[in-house]
Amino acid sequence: MISLIKIKLSELLGKNKMTRKALAELVGVRPNTIGDLYNEKVKRVDLDLLNSICRVLNCDLSDLLEYQPDEQKEEK
Repeated sequence: MISLIKIKLSELLGKNKMTRKALAELVGVRPNTIGDLYNEKVKRVDLDLLNSICRVLNCDLSDLLEYQPDEQKEEK
């Protein structure tokens, strides 16, 4: 069974009317780092980065990440 963690950064940036570049500057990371998160192209995320994003966007970690398990097919 494969699980998926959905990164909801695009939703949060839209809600806060903030660009990826502005977030990168406020968090202190390269714009590409935020771009990879935004496009969900990351396999691992630094906890300090998540903390900084949540602080800047004034959100909870559950607002940023969502666990979506794959549905397991039942065997008959």
